[in-house]
Amino acid sequence: MSEENKGTERVTFSRGYDVCIMGIDGTWRRDCQLNAISDNDAVLTVEGSIQGLNLKEFFLLLSSTGLAYRRCELVRVNGSEMDIQFIKGKNKKKRGGVSSGQEATVN
Repeated sequence: MSEENKGTERVTFSRGYDVCIMGIDGTWRRDCQLNAISDNDAVLTVEGSIQGLNLKEFFLLLSSTGLAYRRCELVRVNGSEMDIQFIKGKNKKKRGGVSSGQEATVN
């Protein structure tokens, strides 16, 4: 894959792990087998056709209730096998108190 993926440990599942992929807008969903995963990417085997699906950005659902998920994008398709990479969120600042650029005013 890319330079940043070098050195990341990948866990491989001998039987696969049941997961789903789902469109960002929730209009489609496919059952998959998770074959391998690392901090940055994963390898899936998709059950059913992916033709016509928008795979630029989608969710990898790791639990049946959808409470554990990662936002993904497609890297490569080889038959029913897909390589995906996880999209990292933008760093958000915590709203713990007054930031250094603002002063608290008391009236």
